[in-house]
Amino acid sequence: MVEATTHDGEVDGVRMDLISGARMDGLTSMEKIRLILDSVRDGDIVVLEQGLTPDEESRLIEVTMTEISPDDFSGIEIETYPRPTSSSGGFISRLTGSEEANKLTVIGPANQIETIEKDEEFISTLVSRQ
Repeated sequence: MVEATTHDGEVDGVRMDLISGARMDGLTSMEKIRLILDSVRDGDIVVLEQGLTPDEESRLIEVTMTEISPDDFSGIEIETYPRPTSSSGGFISRLTGSEEANKLTVIGPANQIETIEKDEEFISTLVSRQ
């Protein structure tokens, strides 16, 4: 977790949860999704060391869409590094969605992440305070 504090001890900034692959390994897909969404709904940025499988990412987006409300939760922004390339894995692995899940993923509230830029070597995120 990363937080900025003011001189009087109050939190002034954006909280960032850095979640290890070891922590996620013991969770079911729905437990991972709940852990991520609960943090993001609280306004936190979540960084996953190993990312999610394509099926888990799809399910995360699906669950997020059911929880969006105009006054409460605006959804998520998600970016993964490295970006999957067409040359990674064979046709069957891409078709079945069994890509390697060993990748860094950044997930945050859609109304706080103003821009996300990425290329093959880095992710740059500008996060606003709410």
